Amino acid sequence: MANTDNKIIAEKQKPDKFIWGIFIALCIISIIETYSASSREIAKAGLYMPMIKHTAMLVAAAGIAYILQLMPYQRFIKFIPVFGILTLALLGYVELFGERINGAQRAINLPGFTLQPAEMAKLGVILFIAWFMAKNQMVEGVKNRGVVFSALIVSIFGLFLIKQGLTNTILLMSISMSMMIIGGVQWRKFFMVVCIYGAFGGIYLVYHNKEKEENENKPTTEQVASGTSFTYKAENRKGTWGNRIDRFLNPVPLYEQPINSINQQEIFSRMAQANGGIMGVFPGNSRECSRLPLAFSDYIYSIIVEDMGFIGGLFVLILYLWLFARAGVIASKCSRAFPALLVIGMSVLIVFQALFHMAINTGVFPVSGQPLPLISKGGTSIFITAMAFGIMLSVSRSAVQTNKTKEINKEKESLPENMQGANLSQIK
Repeated sequence: MANTDNKIIAEKQKPDKFIWGIFIALCIISIIETYSASSREIAKAGLYMPMIKHTAMLVAAAGIAYILQLMPYQRFIKFIPVFGILTLALLGYVELFGERINGAQRAINLPGFTLQPAEMAKLGVILFIAWFMAKNQMVEGVKNRGVVFSALIVSIFGLFLIKQGLTNTILLMSISMSMMIIGGVQWRKFFMVVCIYGAFGGIYLVYHNKEKEENENKPTTEQVASGTSFTYKAENRKGTWGNRIDRFLNPVPLYEQPINSINQQEIFSRMAQANGGIMGVFPGNSRECSRLPLAFSDYIYSIIVEDMGFIGGLFVLILYLWLFARAGVIASKCSRAFPALLVIGMSVLIVFQALFHMAINTGVFPVSGQPLPLISKGGTSIFITAMAFGIMLSVSRSAVQTNKTKEINKEKESLPENMQGANLSQIK
């Protein structure tokens, strides 16, 4: 009976055309800009092969989004614990046997594909939070159990991710706190979560400082920037993000520092943005893509600004913010809490990651590797982003967004009894 009801609900609604439009627009920008930024790959693989491979990956991503769109969101429930446990297992495997990429042990090499479980962890955390919070809804907000479990899940995943990079852990915490605010968590419980995260960070800092003291006698290389001496460890990954923060707080302006292997990414990325100006130099005319490391992934936004100028960079930012706005509209119309949390969580994942990427590229945040969702090259990131889009489209298609009591009751009955909580934003 539940499956029939889900089908009836789904047939009355079409997937959100604006979300599909944003997905397609980001894919078009990705094809143009990654090709423009791939001069190093073109020199090795030929003129068209990098673009063909990337386009094929985006087509596969569109297929993933379309398949998930066809599924009623209720079917995702039984896969959440499986996906979460699998992701934790893969994170543990990477910790022991993973391949090193850009100085961190973070990948699993598969035939023809490199899997990065850190990208899966972002999706897994959101699914778990939506699951726990939906199961612990009450009229006044969310039960303590749901809030504590959500915070613990973030902390557990964060323990695995923090060694690969501080940014991913901060991203998970930011996403979870945003979902809690939007999901109606009471403020006193929200501050309790902040305390849990603070304790988690404090414990890790104590551990990090102990490791740092133990490694004081290890060989060092000294980097001199405009007469100021900075010392960097050779190369203990736990100290990498600390060194990046030190460089970020360096009082010597970046443009006054000599270019070296440590700061070249930051300097070349700013040069690319300055070269773009207001209107840009047009795709294919980038000056910095040939010498900017990771121009097609971690620094693709700098190439976008160089190619399309300030206006193009602003347009990309607006696309991501528009996605969040559409997700907010859909969530506000959902009658149940679970689909509302799903669509908001997926949009927050994509938008926050995009904002982190842009902030790093423009110098607002310290340097850290963070792909621009659906635009940067990278198989795992693209597929996980496609899954997030597919889940949002599924909610837009199969969640009740009307005030008809009959349809609302059908949707409620289609959910497990402990996940039938109403959307608090509608109650309030």
